[in-house]
Amino acid sequence: MELFWFILIALVLAIFFVLDGYDFGTGIIHLFFAKKEKDKKVIAKAAGLFWDSNEVWLVAAGGMLFMAFPTFYASVFSGFYLPLIIVLWLIIFRAIGLEFRSQFNNEMWTSIWDKSFGVSSLLLALFFGIALGNIVRGVNLGSVENGKSLHEAHYFFLPLWDSSFSPLSETPGVIDWFTLIIGIIAVVTLAIHGATWIRLKTEASINKKLKTVIFNLTIVLIVLTVFSIIVWQIVNPNSLNNFVERPYLIVFPLLYLIGLFGLLFIKKIKKDNHGFILSTLLIIGGITSSLASLFPVILPSTNTINESLTIYNTATENYGLSIAFNWAIVGVILVVIYFIIQKRLLKGKIDKMDYGH
Repeated sequence: MELFWFILIALVLAIFFVLDGYDFGTGIIHLFFAKKEKDKKVIAKAAGLFWDSNEVWLVAAGGMLFMAFPTFYASVFSGFYLPLIIVLWLIIFRAIGLEFRSQFNNEMWTSIWDKSFGVSSLLLALFFGIALGNIVRGVNLGSVENGKSLHEAHYFFLPLWDSSFSPLSETPGVIDWFTLIIGIIAVVTLAIHGATWIRLKTEASINKKLKTVIFNLTIVLIVLTVFSIIVWQIVNPNSLNNFVERPYLIVFPLLYLIGLFGLLFIKKIKKDNHGFILSTLLIIGGITSSLASLFPVILPSTNTINESLTIYNTATENYGLSIAFNWAIVGVILVVIYFIIQKRLLKGKIDKMDYGH
């Protein structure tokens, strides 16, 4: 049952980053490339019509974590308290930026909320990437100092950064040079995803230009990917062992590579949905590859005193997992029905759809 819930939660998180990921990416494109008011309006609409339903998947993932892996949930929600509060505020400002911009036809008013939408989206992509960097790097479980554990084995608390700014520190912070690299990769990836979404859902005047933007960002992402794998070996020399011991896991990096190298041909791709599929593979492959590299660990320990958190030592009792399984089936069916109805109502280009009035 632990494996089932791990796969289900990983799937829900991947869906969240695919769906709300294009909202983040749309905000990044809006911030840097949308110059005309007509483009700003329609690009904001491409996120505004979808953001609230897309965040349902994040709420669902949090609820499943609380139910299936309560020790892990308690550990990360206390340990990452500071960045979680920052993310919460960014989500709020991203939402009100989208909802408020069209309430008044005033240049200063729309400019303020455009910046709120764009900057919040950029920082959300960055912080979610940094969060992934923390998961693959590991944390100082038990707050070990001088060989002694100061707290319970699953407890930790991270400052935003420490003075060394190094992932190799005994007491690393949330942000260091390694997690920052992963954060930048997330920003670039979601910017690509947002650009493919804008091309798919709008007739914005910058759509042709976005093909060049996607191509250039893909080149940057290839360089960052190679660089991150190299530095990952410095931070965790055993990071690729799982792919050697379990060769079938190589399917996840392959998804990432298909998406990555497929986007190099974006200028030749005629159908907009093909570009969106490739950027979706990029996100799914990246997230699943990271989780597969750790499995069955879900939060590594950077010290040798306390063991890493796994899907087995953080899971609730089998009885609870079994009972929740029945309700999960009902929940998944309802969410899928909701998702299908929403996508059918909002299918096709959204340029002439009403929003924000």
